[in-house]
Amino acid sequence: MLTIKEITKIFNEGTVNENIALSNFSLTLEEGDFVTVIGGNGAGKSTLLNCVAGVYGINQGSILIGERDVTKLPEYKRAEVIGRVFQDPMKGTVADMGIEENLALAYRRGKFRGLGWGISNKERQIYKNYLSHLELGLEDRLSDKVGLLSGGQRQALTLLMATLKKPRLLLLDEHTAALDPKTAEKVLKLSDQFVKDGNLTTLMVTHNMRHAIEHGNRLIMMHEGKVILDIKGKEKKDLTVENLLKRFGQASGEEFANDRALLS
Repeated sequence: MLTIKEITKIFNEGTVNENIALSNFSLTLEEGDFVTVIGGNGAGKSTLLNCVAGVYGINQGSILIGERDVTKLPEYKRAEVIGRVFQDPMKGTVADMGIEENLALAYRRGKFRGLGWGISNKERQIYKNYLSHLELGLEDRLSDKVGLLSGGQRQALTLLMATLKKPRLLLLDEHTAALDPKTAEKVLKLSDQFVKDGNLTTLMVTHNMRHAIEHGNRLIMMHEGKVILDIKGKEKKDLTVENLLKRFGQASGEEFANDRALLS
């Protein structure tokens, strides 16, 4: 469903600050795959998501979503088939608009909107139904400004908006990193539910090794812009943090030095 063929991304090419963030990188996801992506700082995880989303152009290679080659498409064109949740809960929503207005933006994505903006009672009921699944009481606060919500409430709403129209591909970019542990677990549980219910093909970047192991059906570990481990099936189910650290050392020849991952 997602095919990344030998892509390379170089920042500041030809200068003293040249940085090869992705090097001849290839990855294929089947329909419904939920892949967690782990790696140290500078491994290329967020760069990978930004290249797939169209935020960054690539120096070489190609990116296909389904049969569609999106390599040269701008970010706003890819947004028709990609849902994304960022690390910062302030992204992905409009703070000074109401909850129902934010949901309307997501619900009408890709549709001709005409001159009218009004939200019908039928549409409002649809939003209430979706919000009830969050179990946060937001279905009774449709007119509240999103800027008044807590970080966890806002991130849960962003996740709902990203999955409302069942994107071909869902990108979760460390989407629980800015939340407290209890709220992070709630948002991860919702992520699992939405991915399963919608059979969504998903890439989730995380610094948390436990989260990478416990969620999804496949785990890839990146190092210096390349995949050094690709673990799935029973092998992933039996994986432990200690074993993953050992395998990282064997594959990279280095110790995994990332306090955020090791202390999570």
